[in-house]
Amino acid sequence: MAAVSPRRQTVAELAIHADGDRLHRASLILLIIILAVVAGVAKADPARIIFDTDLGNDIDDALALGMLHSLQSRGESVLLATTSSKDHPKSAVLLDAINTFYGRPDIPIGAVTAGETQDEGRFLQIVDRKDESGFHFPRDLEKAADAVDLLRVTLAGEDDGTVVLIQVGFFTNLCRLLESGADDHSPLDGIELVRRKVKFLSVMAGSFQTIEDENHYIEWNVLIDTPSAQILASDWPTPIVWSGAEIGLSVPYPAQSIEEDYNYVKYHPLKEGYYLYKPPPHNRPAWDLTSVLYAVRPDRDYFDLSVAGQVTIEDDGFTRFDAVEGGRDRFLKLDALKIERLREALVQLSSEPPTR
Repeated sequence: MAAVSPRRQTVAELAIHADGDRLHRASLILLIIILAVVAGVAKADPARIIFDTDLGNDIDDALALGMLHSLQSRGESVLLATTSSKDHPKSAVLLDAINTFYGRPDIPIGAVTAGETQDEGRFLQIVDRKDESGFHFPRDLEKAADAVDLLRVTLAGEDDGTVVLIQVGFFTNLCRLLESGADDHSPLDGIELVRRKVKFLSVMAGSFQTIEDENHYIEWNVLIDTPSAQILASDWPTPIVWSGAEIGLSVPYPAQSIEEDYNYVKYHPLKEGYYLYKPPPHNRPAWDLTSVLYAVRPDRDYFDLSVAGQVTIEDDGFTRFDAVEGGRDRFLKLDALKIERLREALVQLSSEPPTR
């Protein structure tokens, strides 16, 4: 067998090395692509949130707002604006106090005009509490903006299809948004502005499953302003995901968490509000918290979704759901096996200390 010349041996070795280099480069490229994909998933754009609430009527609104701040601290969401559908001035003041407590005093605040429930309620008084050091919950709100005006200017400033609206109170503000006309903020009327800017609406309202053997349950948020609820259910132009009363009832917020998890400060607005709303111990249904969690984490398998359909609000306030292929509406469903995981998420996010 003829010996391989030194020159041919060198060429052969170079060929082997070249193939190895190509394989190595290909592996590196593949690794870079995988890391880029993983990084892209990990750094997904945070949900851009507008939170509309009737803060002051029930304490779950406050817990839900605390959740939104925790989610923002984790980089999962950005709270663009907060609006109140409760017609009492201290509702907007408490919104500002809670936002300030969590280190975000500059979040814009809007308030309803000529709205419902003008009583002070059980816990809005915490904004008046003070000692020798000043208010327990500092804030600097002088006058809240008009809710509809704030909704319009906030939506107009966002990219198309990026805003997630959360409504956990009455339908007053969002109904009026739909009925609004073009203005200095946008040449679009309310329906077109929502159609252009809103990704979906997460709403705590209605009932879609049997509650205590009742198949015609009239839920509070719908009952208080039924005409506005009817208009929204009829005219809203983007997808809606409804969290019915049955969902929050299935996941009561544990009193033990209120008593133990909020003691990292002397005065905590969520804990004091919870105690004033109803003396402890009591487990309060986590209605509004469920809409917040779905809005920010829709793909984390806390809930199942109904088939697509259409919600109609009847004159007595009942939310009727009719399955319709390709319909706009879905409602949350809760597997009993997922309740404890869901409750733990709600507790952890609501009680998480601010990052200030």
